[in-house]
Amino acid sequence: MLTGLMLFPVYWMINVSFTRDQDMRKSPPYLFPIDGTLDGYRAVLSQQLPYVGTSLVVGLGTVLLTLVLAAPAGYALAKLRPPGGGAIRFVLLIAQMIPGIIMAMGFYAIYLNLGVLNTVPGLILADSTIAVPFAVLIFTAFMSGIPDDLIQAALVDGANRLRTFWSVVLPVSRNAIVTVSLFAFLWAWSDFVFAATLASGGGHRPITLGIYQYIGNNNQQWNAIMATAVVASIPTTLLLVLAQRYVAAGVTAGAIKD
Repeated sequence: MLTGLMLFPVYWMINVSFTRDQDMRKSPPYLFPIDGTLDGYRAVLSQQLPYVGTSLVVGLGTVLLTLVLAAPAGYALAKLRPPGGGAIRFVLLIAQMIPGIIMAMGFYAIYLNLGVLNTVPGLILADSTIAVPFAVLIFTAFMSGIPDDLIQAALVDGANRLRTFWSVVLPVSRNAIVTVSLFAFLWAWSDFVFAATLASGGGHRPITLGIYQYIGNNNQQWNAIMATAVVASIPTTLLLVLAQRYVAAGVTAGAIKD
């Protein structure tokens, strides 16, 4: 029963996405879309697909940049054990506590001087700053559990540190890679603060701003809003279903390894 109560907003989102504008204010509201309409989904197809495309590019770009930065950093902290490694992990924890709006204001000032406001690369870089600290901690925790004998065997066979990282460590870190990729994509896909601050005036805006454009003082297209939300939920839902097993293993490893 509790699960059903928690999932009711999802059902209501789908219900409203098929409800006609004139039926929105019925009292009591319809529990099923009587005389349903596809106007909301037509609006999505005609107006929102560019926003979906931008979100996909930003999400995938954030995943790629996060993996490129976080995986080597996690390996270094876990296996190379540089001086000050504990302090670095503490700083990464602190970085995750900084409110996004503060970071967005800082990025705005920097991007304004660099001329990269309202660009997709700028949005990817900003979203990555949220994902990278978490990703480094996950990779560090997971890679700490990789037996040192496995790495030493690769070094004895003639592999250097880079080759060992690429050919030995990364393949056995699949669960951590999937976990980090999923969370990085979800953060970028659902981001509104960075998007509204750094990309609201450009031609490449993510789906969160696409939903926001329907909301006005006198024009609230609820079926279009909910239809857009339904469409925006599909990629993340599919990713969660497909990656559930790997994410559970990756998060569990991150929780128990040091």
